[in-house]
Amino acid sequence: MKVMTISACGGPDVFTQTEVAEPTVGEGQVIIDVHATSVNPIDLKIRGGLVPPATPEMPACLHADVAGVVSAVGAGVDHLKVGDEVWGCAGGFKGLPSGGLAERMLTDAALVTQKPKNLSFAEAAALPLVSLTAWFALADRADVSAGDSVLVHAGAGGVGHVAVQIAKHLGGVVHTTVSSEAKAQIANTLGADAVINYTEQTVEEYVNHHTEGRGYDVVFDTVGGGNLDASFQAARFGGTVVNIAARSTHDLSPMHARSLTLHVVFLVGQVANPANRHSIRPRLEKLRALVEQGELKPVLDPQQFNVHDVAKAHAHLESGQAVGKVVLTRG
Repeated sequence: MKVMTISACGGPDVFTQTEVAEPTVGEGQVIIDVHATSVNPIDLKIRGGLVPPATPEMPACLHADVAGVVSAVGAGVDHLKVGDEVWGCAGGFKGLPSGGLAERMLTDAALVTQKPKNLSFAEAAALPLVSLTAWFALADRADVSAGDSVLVHAGAGGVGHVAVQIAKHLGGVVHTTVSSEAKAQIANTLGADAVINYTEQTVEEYVNHHTEGRGYDVVFDTVGGGNLDASFQAARFGGTVVNIAARSTHDLSPMHARSLTLHVVFLVGQVANPANRHSIRPRLEKLRALVEQGELKPVLDPQQFNVHDVAKAHAHLESGQAVGKVVLTRG
């Protein structure tokens, strides 16, 4: 079986194609013939050696997202059968047997369910990690409900473009930040109620303009770094900030002054830890329903790649030029 692996952390050129033995299915597991996978920022960080606790043993097969067809089902699995078209956030992390860069992926069946019927494999592979992240952030942590004002940072990005749609589904009045007119057009098509070019306005300016200085009920920070400080500034007194990239040091006095609640969501901890995996499949099934109802759709970057070109795909995402999700397919 052909697999794209890394034997050491480094730049995009560390990937090599190797031959490995065919996987054998065990109890509670499935094997998926992989048709597509996608690149997420966590994949870049693992490849670069920035998150050792999440890094699989070398040689490592990376990528969490997968879409494909079930080719084997282990004992105790009753929600899937051979031939099912599936999607999941199911590998590429320490503690999991494989990743999406393999021809066939062995994984825990709790991380996989039937894919949306109205999506291609490429489209389905774009969604699991980002949509699960946005759901945990907005529905489970921030508890967004009808009428809440929600600010999503980077609304044309991988997680951001999904978060805009999920926040709308939950009933929020959704504003989002972008860096260009092209990204603003994408955010508008996804249903954002207001789009803010953060290169042209300060946080104070857009908060005053869009909320009359009150601030947002919920701020979803998909960027991290200095943007978390901007998120504290944009939230209302008593508001909620949810972050998915909190690997930095911050002065929390603005948070204290506004009496804010801060949540951090790290999906790796839900997927890689067997004790937490029970939370994944039910949410994937909720998200599948949203997709099939037309309330959630992926935005795919115009450049698509073959799995063997994974180094180019990683370099493209790292360039900052990607819009939506970078997808890799087999064939």
